[in-house]
Amino acid sequence: MRISVKAPAKINLTLDVLAKRPDGYHEVEMVMTTVDLADRVDLTLREDGEITLDCSASFVPDDIRNHAYKAAVLLQERYQVRQGVQLYIDKQIPVAAGLAGGSSDAAATLRGLNQLWNLGLTVDELAEIGAEIGSDVPFCVYGGTALAKGRGEQITHLGTPASCWVILAKPPIGVSTPDVYGNLRVDKIDNHPDTKQMLRAVSEQDFSLMCQSLGNVLENVTLALYPQVRQIKELMIASGADGVLMSGSGPTVFALVQKEAKVHRIYNALRGFVKDVFVVRMLGSQEGEILA
Repeated sequence: MRISVKAPAKINLTLDVLAKRPDGYHEVEMVMTTVDLADRVDLTLREDGEITLDCSASFVPDDIRNHAYKAAVLLQERYQVRQGVQLYIDKQIPVAAGLAGGSSDAAATLRGLNQLWNLGLTVDELAEIGAEIGSDVPFCVYGGTALAKGRGEQITHLGTPASCWVILAKPPIGVSTPDVYGNLRVDKIDNHPDTKQMLRAVSEQDFSLMCQSLGNVLENVTLALYPQVRQIKELMIASGADGVLMSGSGPTVFALVQKEAKVHRIYNALRGFVKDVFVVRMLGSQEGEILA
């Protein structure tokens, strides 16, 4: 038996850091939404109990360092499953990009194995297990648009934002999330995102207000460490994007655009500067799609 699960990328419409927690994590407040750039996770049942992983991207780890592999091991051990699984990840989301590709692969694996192994777990139970794998995994289990608090695991579902194009551009560098957080001085943040205003923008499907409310306190840290990220942001703004922000800890920057004519102008400008440029739509729907 084999099934395939879609694993969409996410972007941060807001990312605020409120405090450093005693457990070493940071207390965050984020509005996130899924976009139509996705990996595909194929799961094939194995009767020998083995868990194996292959990926279309050769540099992605195929062991416990991989969130999808970790998700399979966690489920197998917790529910004493005798069967195994062959995982194959068709990688379309850039790695170490601030788009939660690895977390979304883990979430897709949890959803797929719940069906493949007949575990009968609820989506909420899967999200709770996902929190043990990574901070973005619970959100990725649900998908759609949500407010995430705590270290990212406390999820409040939101409505669908205003429809728009999303242009993603990733420079040819990887960014270490721990390094970015390590360089963040929480007591020195002087420009916190207006999360309440963003929640209103999403609720009212107000595109203009959504663009005005974009904010990410990690952006200044990453821009200082990686000048290429700043160049992409400035190019998007100069090309007429309605709203521009770095996603997560970077280095991917996204532009929000409502008029299709602007999409082509921004895309062409970026393609002369970086290779990884994607034009997608916001998804807005909840839960990952099981394809077959």
